[in-house]
Amino acid sequence: MIQIFITGGTFDKEYNYITGELTFSKTHVNDMLKRGRCGVDVDVRTIMMKDSLQMSEDDRMLILQACQSTEHEKIVITHGTDTMVATATFIASANLSKTIVLTGAMIPLHLWYFL
Repeated sequence: MIQIFITGGTFDKEYNYITGELTFSKTHVNDMLKRGRCGVDVDVRTIMMKDSLQMSEDDRMLILQACQSTEHEKIVITHGTDTMVATATFIASANLSKTIVLTGAMIPLHLWYFL
């Protein structure tokens, strides 16, 4: 089984066509996995819903603690691209014996429906 941790980022942003703002309401990862007909067993857990530019060291500690405490050895973290390297560096400093992949998006999932 693969653990998926949701932290926010463009993956889960929604575009308001009236105000032009990008905001969060819920994760879209489960919809994405369903639409992609994912056949892999996954455990999806939302840690936070933040733009990565708003992430603090405390937020990175929450992500690291989630990686440390999960029983799963394979972890995917959805993350904003702006500070993904900072979070990856923070997690790497813990030298966990797990496979951890951080991934981001350039366009919110829901905008793909209109392309």
